Amino acid sequence: MEFNHTNFAQVLEELKDTARIQGNMLTSAQLEEAFGQWQLGAEHLALVQEYFRSHQIGIDEPGDAAEYLSGEDVSFLEMYLKELEALAPISDGEKRAMMMSALAGDGSAQAKLVEYYLPQVVEISKLYAGQGALVEDLIGEGNVAAASAVTMLDCVEGIDEVEGFIVRMIMDAMEELISEDSENRQFDENVLNRVNDVNDKAKELYDSLLRKVTVQEVAQELGISEEAVREAAEFAANRIDYMVL
Repeated sequence: MEFNHTNFAQVLEELKDTARIQGNMLTSAQLEEAFGQWQLGAEHLALVQEYFRSHQIGIDEPGDAAEYLSGEDVSFLEMYLKELEALAPISDGEKRAMMMSALAGDGSAQAKLVEYYLPQVVEISKLYAGQGALVEDLIGEGNVAAASAVTMLDCVEGIDEVEGFIVRMIMDAMEELISEDSENRQFDENVLNRVNDVNDKAKELYDSLLRKVTVQEVAQELGISEEAVREAAEFAANRIDYMVL
């Protein structure tokens, strides 16, 4: 099959979802099956494997989530897991009975089902460690997602689909948080770069003209709008000394 970037990216995302379900692991056989349609060479397959490793996904063995935990993550987990030790263990039979009652709309059973998933939210959060969001925030989003999921069980066709539905919602919430954090970091970096560009250009013109320069002059030199220059100045608390605001 002819190589297609869109289809290739879609396969990567699907495999990432599969890896999360499998405990942050993919097998070599799964990679060969997924990418066999493009007959990738050894060099390209090695790049694909490196891509997954960069997302803490192991090949033929689980990725080591603990390796990506920050000191702040470790401290929080120790405290939080100690709190969860107070939860009473639940047998498979009890869990299934809870799920049946939750499916029927029993609010008490739904609340108990959320409690049951609290430790699992912790384990799922470790799969996303080191990707930009604190484990504490991932767990918070996961817990909220679990609480929402148990009230939406009319979306599933039967009891055997309940667990998959809840886990999928937990994972989706964590992935959305990481995506939002990534977008915010990119925005912050772009703003910082714009502020630096405006400041540097204003200083350059100041050194050349031996006077403070105008917003219009800086905008013309940078090829951006005057509004963009003013916004950069605002982000810098209007402390660009070489420019008249």
